[in-house]
Amino acid sequence: MIRIGIIGCGRILAAHLRGYRLLHERGACEFRISALCARNSADARGYIRRDAHYPQRKPVSDRAGDPLAVGDQYLEDFQPEFPVEVFDDYTELIQSPAVDAVNDLTAHHLHHPIALACERAGKPLLTQKPLAMTPAQGNEMVRRFESKNLPFGVCENWRFRPPTRHAKWAVDSGILGTLQQLLFFNVGNWWAPRQVVAHTPWRHRRATGGGITLDIGPHLFHWARHIGGEIESVTGQTQCLEPRRFMPPSCDRTATPIDCDADDTFSACFKTDQDVIGTFSASWAGAPPGMLLGQGPQILGSEGRIDGDQRIDANGNAQPLADLYRKTCPPDRQAAEFPAQIEDGFALLQLDWLNAIQAGRQPESSGREGLADLACAFAVLESSRQGMRIRPQTIIDGNHAQADPRH
Repeated sequence: MIRIGIIGCGRILAAHLRGYRLLHERGACEFRISALCARNSADARGYIRRDAHYPQRKPVSDRAGDPLAVGDQYLEDFQPEFPVEVFDDYTELIQSPAVDAVNDLTAHHLHHPIALACERAGKPLLTQKPLAMTPAQGNEMVRRFESKNLPFGVCENWRFRPPTRHAKWAVDSGILGTLQQLLFFNVGNWWAPRQVVAHTPWRHRRATGGGITLDIGPHLFHWARHIGGEIESVTGQTQCLEPRRFMPPSCDRTATPIDCDADDTFSACFKTDQDVIGTFSASWAGAPPGMLLGQGPQILGSEGRIDGDQRIDANGNAQPLADLYRKTCPPDRQAAEFPAQIEDGFALLQLDWLNAIQAGRQPESSGREGLADLACAFAVLESSRQGMRIRPQTIIDGNHAQADPRH
């Protein structure tokens, strides 16, 4: 049995607990959550059991599919008899003999020190994205874990969601013809106007969160790399359009303004090593109603396209991609991608990490994958700063001077 310690008890923890609950209910892996850590121990206790003295934080979103819309998840619902230790110091949790492996769900600036503490303790880690606040930190984290052959994963649940699994199969099977473009446009749908994202002011500060490019960028570039190949070059622009934000109306701290110094908007054009081109635009700024391209990420090929989880052929006929996947995708691939018929992206991510621990390998969404995603996001920031096209590999190599100056 793998005993897991979780550091960070913010609202995203509910989505992770739902994933672990699903794994437990399906008997997919033998594990238990043995410890929780939060700066305020009451936040941790709110996820152990229903207790009026320790109310669980409420969801901050009502959007279908948003992990921040998940709530009402308690450890007592799937491991009622198993003892859970509570810590307010993450170093003590990592050193605890009751913890075999660690999940890091903290703010971005803590990922690096927590990872190094886990590596020194010889404990496998699954960390939230982005991997780190800088490529140098990310390189160090990956190098240390790989040198010890310690399983090191990044919480990239987008990779494991059914629409992504279905789209990857569609591209691999050739039903889209030659892959040509990857597109994403979402402006003004998140936390507009001028709201603090997810009630977390640290996201809007360079020192602790890094802004939207480091928060959303790794998701998008991971998806792009998974679907269309490694990113060869990036041209980007970033901006902080709303330097002062306020807590949403649902929060009792609405009168307190938050000064922001990190970007809330980015646009990027890129090319992959498979000659696929792409454009991403994302913004926490703008007035509602927001603007969204189609139903989500778009995949365009010579023989059709994918819009969200819809396959649209060259004649404009639409079909649910999920139906086509279930009818046409080889059964062994379906069984491998959705073991025990689990379709929750968090549960599948967690299961892959737990299986990696048991097998002594790196997980599918590994630290090295997270480093590549981080390098792409930093390429957007560097391109905006330098006014030139950037190759993500130069970011990983720490040699920005070799960036391609052509636009």
